[in-house]
Amino acid sequence: MVSARAAYLWCLYGALDGLASRGGAIHRPAVAFILAIDGPAGAGKSTVSKRVADRLGFVLVDTGAIYRSAALLAMRKGLEEERAIASAVLAADIWLDGSMVMLDGEDISSQIRTPEVSRHASVVSALPAVRAALLDRQRIEARRQPSGAVVEGRDIGTVVFPDADAKIFLTASLEARAERRTAELEKKGMRPSHADVMAEISIRDARDSERAVAPLKAAADARRVDTTGKSIDEVVEEIASYVASKRL
Repeated sequence: MVSARAAYLWCLYGALDGLASRGGAIHRPAVAFILAIDGPAGAGKSTVSKRVADRLGFVLVDTGAIYRSAALLAMRKGLEEERAIASAVLAADIWLDGSMVMLDGEDISSQIRTPEVSRHASVVSALPAVRAALLDRQRIEARRQPSGAVVEGRDIGTVVFPDADAKIFLTASLEARAERRTAELEKKGMRPSHADVMAEISIRDARDSERAVAPLKAAADARRVDTTGKSIDEVVEEIASYVASKRL
């Protein structure tokens, strides 16, 4: 069973496509620009993507939050089987409302940022049926933004939006990524072991890059940006300049 919100949006876009294909006057709402930002855990995607979206006047679409929502949903329902999780995802209302992440009308923004949900999201996001269930939802979230969208994830430039107007692949050394992740958790009042965080990121890297469906990898036409030793401002400026060159 597909959620009412998802069914409405899919029917709407399907109807618009149908009218356009028959020469109708109504066309699918166009997104001015789609910027895909991919990269491994801890590379700075969330912070950089938000800053870049603010800089460009675009809307940020955090696809990782969508998968985290699916993971939280599966955890709450005690689901482990792939098809059962995919069915639950299709029946649920998962959407982004500004900085809030909503699940069936509940703001779960903080609940999806725990280490436990992060680990579960890595497992759930590797399931082909779940990825298929969430693919259109990610595209709809981005395409409905009239000003343009910064779409953050791990397979945006290769699978979700292979025709994105600009593509960035963020990376950083394992040490730098572990330091950032440790600092993030400490700000939330947690006391993680740096070694444990580094080990967890290594496991996540292997799982994301080796999964059979939509593995983590840079698109052939993506601009690689190494954030190791760079300030956020420097990274944002580099990406903004690159986007400007693509919009000429």
